Formats: sequence, structure tokens, C-alpha cells
Amino acid sequence: MAQSPRSQSSQEPYLIVSVSDPAKMGNGVQAYISYKVITKTNLPEYEGLEKIVIRRYSDFVWLRERLFEKYKGVFIPPLPEKSTVEKFRFSAEFIEMRRQALDVFVNRIASHNELRQSEDLRIFLQADEQAMERARSLETGIFKTKPADLMQIFKDVQSKVTDVVLGKEKPVEESNPEYEKLKNYIFQLEDHLAEAQKHAYHLVKRHRELGESLSDFGKAVKLLGECEGNSLGKAFSDLGAKSEVLSTKLEREAHHLLMNFEEPLKDYVRAVQSIKATLAERTNAFRLHCELAETIKFKEIDMNKLRLARSEKLAEAEHEYEELKANGAEATRRFETIVKLMNEEIVRFQEQKTMDMGVAFHEFAKGQAQLAKGIAEAWRSLLKS
Repeated sequence: MAQSPRSQSSQEPYLIVSVSDPAKMGNGVQAYISYKVITKTNLPEYEGLEKIVIRRYSDFVWLRERLFEKYKGVFIPPLPEKSTVEKFRFSAEFIEMRRQALDVFVNRIASHNELRQSEDLRIFLQADEQAMERARSLETGIFKTKPADLMQIFKDVQSKVTDVVLGKEKPVEESNPEYEKLKNYIFQLEDHLAEAQKHAYHLVKRHRELGESLSDFGKAVKLLGECEGNSLGKAFSDLGAKSEVLSTKLEREAHHLLMNFEEPLKDYVRAVQSIKATLAERTNAFRLHCELAETIKFKEIDMNKLRLARSEKLAEAEHEYEELKANGAEATRRFETIVKLMNEEIVRFQEQKTMDMGVAFHEFAKGQAQLAKGIAEAWRSLLKS
């Protein structure tokens, strides 16, 4: 996704980020994984051409939550889920999946025209660990909550998003054919992606189970060959050896399938959930816009009554009316901004999805073709011996 600095001319602005070198820190329940985040850029607002900082998962959560609060209407890239199962938390495979997903997350932000200008992104990419910790602990608004709790808040919001977007929790609903079409597409896309990801998971599992079975079979047949000690014994030994070789191939392909096919599908399931959160923000903005418009109408009726009665409360009512109009104008502007940004974002999302899914399907087909070829060649070689 990111371009190499060598592909950038000295005059062309670039912001390239990599997440690497995961390392376990601490012990027991306090243990966590830290990552080296390397930023290469020639943007003037950054300090120097290269910066290396150490970040942990909660720092990435902080960045995402800050962007979600500030950039309404923008589809904020999703984060990988946090494993709560102790035996998986620090497995090499889980750590690598997490590292890869965090790398994709931060590069999507860095390549986004709006999000890359964020001051919070600059803090994340440049602040030392102490400054980053202070930023995380800022007690303003939603950030009074500890960073560790923010993902749970996001999950709680996600559980309510469907009802909010479908209009089950609001008195008014946006009546717009294009918007209805978008909502239906997003909900269907989530279902289809989740179903595809589920079957991709079973494919990975099947490859691993077959690999384990071949490994066990190979060991058993080799022992059988040792008992025979003649031409039959050699045939058994050769069969066992080939079975073990194929077992390794299957395990490698299972890992390749996991990282390059199942994980991208899972990432897009999370991306659609992020879009649904933005749909909920749009729904709330529309609700506020309508409620304020209705309140302003009632206020105008009250003011007319006060004028007719020459009431002393007219001045106070006029002041409240002006405040309501200002708030109404701001609510309308906010809603229209979200609509405008979402229209731009869905185009960008479709383009990115087409590219990413194309790569994932190519990797899937390539891996399966290479595995089938390797299996055929291995068994064929036994027929020649």
C-alpha cells in the first residue's frame, strides 16, 4: 500500500509508516506487546526525515478514538480485535497478525488526504513514550475513560449501531433513496464478507488438519518401513518422507492463506463495522438537525404570541430564538458535512476494496495452484521410484 521512498522525488510529499519488531514487555497480567513505529516523511510539519518511536496497542486505540471523535463522516480505519485468551495473546502467529493489521491501519490513515493532516497522528508518530502516555491520559470528554476501556465502548456502540441506523431508536429517519441504497449495501456487504471469512477460516483449519494427519501418517509409515527392511520397506520409507514433506507444504500454505486471504477478509468485516458507526453518526446528526428545526418553529409561534400579548418575556424569548437558530445552523452544517464526506468516502472505500480484494484473491489462487502442483509432483515422484 505504501510507496518506497525511492519512488518519491525529492519535491514530492510523502508519509510512509511501518510497524515492526513486536516485543513482549512485562510479565503476567501486566504483559503487553510493544511495536517499533518508523515514519519516513518530507512533510514540513514533521521533525526530520525519519523518526522511530515505540508504541503499544492502547496507543493505536487512542489514535483511532481521537480521529473518530474529530472527523465525523470519514470512515476511520478499523483496528484488529484484542485477544482475551491468554494462550493466544503472545503466540508468534497472533503477534504477527496483529502487527500486520496495525501496519495496514496506520498506513491507511497516513495515505488519507484528511486524516494525514491530523495533529493526533503527528503526536502518535513523533512523541516520545512519556509524551504519548500523557496524551493518552488527557481527561477531556470521552478520554476520561482509560484507554484499555475504549475498545469496549466501541464494541458497545457497535452492538447498537444496527438499531440506530435502521431507525428503531429514533423518531425521525432520513428519507433519501441513495442513502437507503447505501445502507442496504453496507449491511449486505457485512453479511457476505463475514460468511466468506468464516469459510476462509475453515479452509485454513482444513489445511492444517490435513497437514497434521499427513505428518502423523508419514511417521507411522516410516516406522513400518523400518520393520520391513527390504524393497517394500524402502517404498514405505519413501512414502513416509513424502508425506512429511507435504505436511510442511500444507502448514506453510495454511499460514499463507491465513495472512493473505482470511485476515484481509476479516479486516474488511471490521472496516464495514466502522462504516456502520459512521452511519450511526449521520443518523444522530440528522435527528438533531430535525429536532432543532422543529424546536425553532415552535419558538417562532411562542414569540408571535408574546408579541401579541406585548409580554415582558419577549426579549428573553428573542435571545433564546437567536441561540436556537445558531445551533440549528450548526447542526445543519454538521449534517451536510457528514453527507458530503460520506459520499466521497464511499467512492474511496470501493476503490480501495476492489484493489485489496483483488490482491487477496490473487494470493489465494496463487497459493492453491502452487500447493496443488507441489502435491502432484510429490506423489508423481513416488510412481517413478
